[in-house]
Amino acid sequence: MAITLADAKLNTTDDLDLMVIDEFRKSSWLLDNLTFDDVVNPAGGGATLTYGYTRLVSERGAAFRPYNTEYATAQAKRARYTVDLSPLGGAFEVDRVLANVGPAATNETAFQMGQQIKAARTFFSDQVINGVRDNTADAEKGFDGLDVALTGSSTEMNATASVDWTGATLGTDQAKAHDALDLLDEFLSLLDGTPSALLGNKKTLARVRSLARRAGYYSRTENAFGQTVESYNGIPFVDLGDKAGSTSPIIPVESRDVDGAGPGTTIDGLSDLYAVRLGLDGFHGVSTTGGAIVRQWLPDFTTAGAVKRGEVELGPVATVLKATKAAAVLRNIKVQ
Repeated sequence: MAITLADAKLNTTDDLDLMVIDEFRKSSWLLDNLTFDDVVNPAGGGATLTYGYTRLVSERGAAFRPYNTEYATAQAKRARYTVDLSPLGGAFEVDRVLANVGPAATNETAFQMGQQIKAARTFFSDQVINGVRDNTADAEKGFDGLDVALTGSSTEMNATASVDWTGATLGTDQAKAHDALDLLDEFLSLLDGTPSALLGNKKTLARVRSLARRAGYYSRTENAFGQTVESYNGIPFVDLGDKAGSTSPIIPVESRDVDGAGPGTTIDGLSDLYAVRLGLDGFHGVSTTGGAIVRQWLPDFTTAGAVKRGEVELGPVATVLKATKAAAVLRNIKVQ
């Protein structure tokens, strides 16, 4: 069975659980729209939190067959992958004296809970892009993000070159603006269906917004929470924000040696743009059977002890890419 956080909310009766789920949903387009395949069953002897799947790596083509000849043989290629589900989140402590200072909506407990939810959903978004599975002697945690999964794949575009999408360039040269639009459309065509979203940082998405306006493909709608969602030709573009506890964007803007020629050839202000097609046959999340995707534990001030602990947890979860063509990355866009 596949569920979303909206589905998980329907099975919740506790008002606090509803609030926590809504906070995850309205602060993250990705978590609000990502489907979780809740099939991993940790119950029973010898059970594990490992999800195994087959990724379609490359498709095969077709051709005409001249009479009295055979078709040339070719096979679509698949690869076997596994991922271990891990919980993510954090804990906080509140002094019982401070717990009830101020209105309930803004007291210390509510503030710490809100900040922990923000950190957890931001960390999840970070792992979706930059995650690298940590295989150590004493632990296996995390999952490979799209940056790892798409490196060297057929849907990684512009890996050894750079394109200048800065306002100074596109704003003064109509030919280059049209070239940028052509490149963007070519990039989107790499996927095996219409992308569900474009994932980027503020600077990159500002350039996509500019291109969308030039082409007449820019639109704005409201989601269930009354928030504005911007789109390029009907494809929402989503700012993943900054890393948890940092002002550095999840998808970085950095200097790179694009051509690999060594020192002195780096280009400043480069970033990447990701496109994903969400679905159980594309890019989706994984969770445990019958388990709550989001859980919280409030500090218990009914027992002795001055300082009490609270926690927020997402998972155990992971994300998987079932088909290479369900995601793509456009590398080395100069945005500043």
